[in-house]
Amino acid sequence: MNVAIIKYNAGNIYSVDFALKRLGIEPVITADKEQLLKADKIIFPGQGEATQTMQYLRAHRLDELIIGLKQPVLGICIGMQLLCRSSEEGNVDCLGIFDVPVQRFRTEKRENKIPHMGWNTLTNLKSALYKELSEEEFVYFVHSYYVPLNDYTIAETHYIQNFSASMHKDNFYATQFHPEKSGETGARILQNFLDL
Repeated sequence: MNVAIIKYNAGNIYSVDFALKRLGIEPVITADKEQLLKADKIIFPGQGEATQTMQYLRAHRLDELIIGLKQPVLGICIGMQLLCRSSEEGNVDCLGIFDVPVQRFRTEKRENKIPHMGWNTLTNLKSALYKELSEEEFVYFVHSYYVPLNDYTIAETHYIQNFSASMHKDNFYATQFHPEKSGETGARILQNFLDL
């Protein structure tokens, strides 16, 4: 199977590479249009800041490329947020695959620290991405911004409020959490994506 990881100015790309290698996949990390278009599956991972990242994607015309992809695509963390309509992080317009906004966590309670960082559970699983997984599986999060529940939500998590832990529309799948850092549960999710 030909799996490509989109190369751009975001952190955490190489941990996804290692996670796929543990599953027996040798992905290519690339920003090359031809390689991306030929891939069977594409992963759009990362950690970063929305405004700078969108500027980079537009400058390198990766925004148009991502929007036009027809094969299964998995956005992870900032990759999920950039697939949305807009982000409060810098009030930036994003790729618009999912017609929902990304919002900043707000809390009055001292015990609710931002960013939401660490292990939390998944509920209301609704997709082949979660095949063979049960409710309340633990996965690893690091984020200060979230996507509200919406028509595309296929998994939820509660922190301060319920939010979209995962979404799906057409060939685009996305997780706010990091499957590559989520142990056996994350490995199962990545394998399920590869099996789609």
